[in-house]
Formats: sequence, C-alpha cells, structure tokens
Amino acid sequence: MKDDKVLSMLGLAAKGGNLLSGEFQVDKSIKEGKAKLVIVAADASKNTKKDFNDACNYYKVPYMERGTKDELGHRIGKDYRAVIAVTDEGLAKALLRKEDIDG
Repeated sequence: MKDDKVLSMLGLAAKGGNLLSGEFQVDKSIKEGKAKLVIVAADASKNTKKDFNDACNYYKVPYMERGTKDELGHRIGKDYRAVIAVTDEGLAKALLRKEDIDG
C-alpha cells in the first residue's frame, strides 16, 4: 500500500467521529447536508460511483475517488468500505487540498 496522505488522514477522522461509512449512512448524510466530502473507492461498482457522483453533484458536495475498498476500510478500522463521508468541513477542506497537491 503506497503512502497516500489523503487516506492516512481518514484514520484520524474516524477516531474523531468526523466520518460516516456505508452506502445508506453516506447517502443519508448527503441528503441531510451533513456530508462535506464523499470519498468512493476506485474499485467500487460503476453503479455506486454513478449514484454517489450524481447525488454529490445535485447536493453540491465535493466527490473524490481514492484507494480501494480494502484500503478505505483498513484506514478507518473496519472491514472493506466502498463509500465514506467526511462530516467535518475543516477536515474536508484539508483532504481536498491534499487531493489537489497529491493528485
């Protein structure tokens, strides 16, 4: 697993209670305006990617694809996860800056 600064920050977010995982919880957080950033695993299904990309566009929530389902789950101390929502605005902005820098 290569060192990915965006993914490495997810563990801190999880410990701080600043993220949600799982399709149902993430979808609900987008619709309720709680999600500040949605991260979808690169190996998630095309349907999952499309559904969350569409929802994020509609509700104007930043969206990124990063890592694999196994990596996302591992970083937050859970089994594999296809979708994660960051609920802290400051942390979401920091992750987006890392995305811009690291690509």
